[in-house]
Amino acid sequence: MQVKSRHHLRSDAVSDLEDVLEEQLGVSPEGDAYERVEFEDTDWEVVLIDGEPQVAAFGDDLFLTVRGANAYEPEKRLVTVDAGAVSFVSDGADVMRPGITEATEDISPDDLVVIAEESHGKVLAVGRARVDGVEMAGDEGKVVDSLHHVGDELYEFTG
Repeated sequence: MQVKSRHHLRSDAVSDLEDVLEEQLGVSPEGDAYERVEFEDTDWEVVLIDGEPQVAAFGDDLFLTVRGANAYEPEKRLVTVDAGAVSFVSDGADVMRPGITEATEDISPDDLVVIAEESHGKVLAVGRARVDGVEMAGDEGKVVDSLHHVGDELYEFTG
């Protein structure tokens, strides 16, 4: 991914970002330097916190990247999948009900969510919910659209 521009965030933008992440995910990022990076050939926008790509824009919403979620371990908007779903989710597949073991109740349709595996709690992907958290687990149907996963271009980007 070719960088088009990068600039440091003003202190009020940093405060706004920190407030959004605290409200959505219950995490408080801490860093000395916050930079916004835009790319030439993609719609991705990334916020580097101390040089690490920990936040990205998904549409108009800022949300943790897989790396950011693994660094801060969110407690909200969390979908947990079983071992059978790990390889699919890691490859960018959408999340189906049978693979879900748990989902937090604070999830509403169209919310961005973090998808983690149940054994070690490692985050595998970020997606957009199709249903409420209480309706996630079940026998059939797609419930989360994958937007970003381990190994994709965004994951591989280094500041």
